[in-house]
Amino acid sequence: MRTDTLLSLQRRPEEMIHRDELLFQTVHQSTELWLKLACHELTEATRRIEDGAFDTAVRLLERATLGARFATDQLEMMRRLSPWDFQIIRTVLGHGSGFESPGWKATRRTTELLGRAFTRVVAEQGIDLAEVYRSQPDTAAHRLAEALIGWDERISLWRIEHCKMALRLLGDDVVGTKGIPIGVLTKLISHTFFPELWHTRTELTRTGPMGDAVETSAVATTGTDGGLRTCAS
Repeated sequence: MRTDTLLSLQRRPEEMIHRDELLFQTVHQSTELWLKLACHELTEATRRIEDGAFDTAVRLLERATLGARFATDQLEMMRRLSPWDFQIIRTVLGHGSGFESPGWKATRRTTELLGRAFTRVVAEQGIDLAEVYRSQPDTAAHRLAEALIGWDERISLWRIEHCKMALRLLGDDVVGTKGIPIGVLTKLISHTFFPELWHTRTELTRTGPMGDAVETSAVATTGTDGGLRTCAS
């Protein structure tokens, strides 16, 4: 297991400028391990999709999604780090950032390949995604589509939690360790890897029993308290 090597990768107490460096390193190093596993499963899931083994791909995607969930859950530990203590720790982080994470770079790359494989198979097999949702809920194609949505959603949830963590530690009108404005993180939250699957939901809403009425009947208004309210038109 090479546990001794693994445990030697953290700074020794005498090398730390702050005792919470270990907290920071533990969260980030364990995140890289979970993402390495997730990418391992995604790569195999991509092959299975290309082979038409959708149910096997679903099981692999569920593993990857669980790994990403664990990576997200670990961010809770970062909330136990005070903003000022983090400022001290930042001085030894160099110019690294979440954008430079090997795990997240690999995750983005692997997910893009996964999406291309899915899009290609859907086209080759003439799969109508909207029809799969309307009348084929017990099929492997439906299970695969939902597993892909689950993975895409899990990545979005990580982005949300990561953004909230950055705001908690750094504030909102500053730049991160890599020199990237914190505001960029908020824009990434809406990014999706499988837009056709999300668009399918829009199509189902627009062609459903209520049709476009759903789209036009909900009117967002801002109340006197500044909150967002929704009312029927």
